[in-house]
Amino acid sequence: MSNPITIRGAGVVGLCVASELSRRGVPVTLRDPAAVPGPQACSWWAGGMLAPFCEGYTAEEQVVRLGQEVADWWQSHGATVHRNGSLVVTLARDRAELSQFARRTTGHETVSGTDLAKLEPLLADRFDRALFFKDEAHINPRLSLENLQARLITDGVTFEQTDTMPDAQTVIDCRGLAARDALKDLRGVKGEMVILRAPDLALSRPLRLLHPRFPLYIVPRGDGVFMLGATQIESGERGRASVRSVMELLSAAYALHPAFGEAELLEIGTDARPAFADNLPRIRRRGGMIYVNGLFRHGFLLSPALARMTADLVMDGQIPEVMDEDHS
Repeated sequence: MSNPITIRGAGVVGLCVASELSRRGVPVTLRDPAAVPGPQACSWWAGGMLAPFCEGYTAEEQVVRLGQEVADWWQSHGATVHRNGSLVVTLARDRAELSQFARRTTGHETVSGTDLAKLEPLLADRFDRALFFKDEAHINPRLSLENLQARLITDGVTFEQTDTMPDAQTVIDCRGLAARDALKDLRGVKGEMVILRAPDLALSRPLRLLHPRFPLYIVPRGDGVFMLGATQIESGERGRASVRSVMELLSAAYALHPAFGEAELLEIGTDARPAFADNLPRIRRRGGMIYVNGLFRHGFLLSPALARMTADLVMDGQIPEVMDEDHS
């Protein structure tokens, strides 16, 4: 039997790493101050978009490539994966934004008129052109985290409600921004989001509304509930959404469709994503410590790939492509 491993942090990265190791027969203990997934972790506030091609607008090739394996991983681990693709639109005055997005991404086709209305009746007569990324998907991140933890418990993974440093041979640190006590080059990127209920509106897939100042994405959660996000502010501040950010998100939703003006405001959330200078993730090893961090805005998109690489490193000594030199 493999030596037991302790993982610090039960956010999306920690749960995914635990899943990969447990599947390979490794005894795993997961340590986190919280007993269950919740608002204490930035992954609780994620959109749940599995959209590697759209992310390619600003992200490196590595993100696009690794992200293409993620939908199958989440489905194989019990998540309900909605494989309806995603749409990107823009207001008429910002048409140049759509053309630029098309040039800098792959995996899309341009749809217009009746074809767009067939994909999303809500958009009929609202937009005359869109980019359709048919191979993208989305999940409900909160349900997926809860389900992943439940599966791990069933599989014999031990959860300890503490954050003290364990006395173990191998420790994998997946604490996100809390790991700044060890990873000095880790920074926070604040994101704010809003959850609305609009029972008379329906979307089948995530929708991105491009805008020069505050681009919006909106993700359907089912039963008339929608997640709107998200700002991107260079700050490690957690737990405080600004009035301006919330107003911009709601204004963009109203521009998408005026009926959102009658929606019920259910929740306003904010947290800081962990990121390194180039916004790419890292796996670092220092003796018996392995750090998996810096997933920026790609937590649900890249955690399965990082988890697989971490398990390969632990089990077979295989050096991952995101291995980073020690900055201690």
